[in-house]
Amino acid sequence: MGPVMAGENDKSAKQDRSSRDDRLKSALRENLKRRKVQARERAAITDPSQNDDASLDEGTAGKTGD
Repeated sequence: MGPVMAGENDKSAKQDRSSRDDRLKSALRENLKRRKVQARERAAITDPSQNDDASLDEGTAGKTGD
């Protein structure tokens, strides 16, 4: 009866490990998604401001050239 119980403990340990792995995988996936969204938002914030500055500089350069 002893080996049977050890087998049951091994099964439950494997199930615990796999459920833990699944939780970690999903947490990592969610974290990655969140970081990608943050990176896109930062890029969207910095890109238009750089374009605006460039267009303003071009506008002033054109006026001084006249």
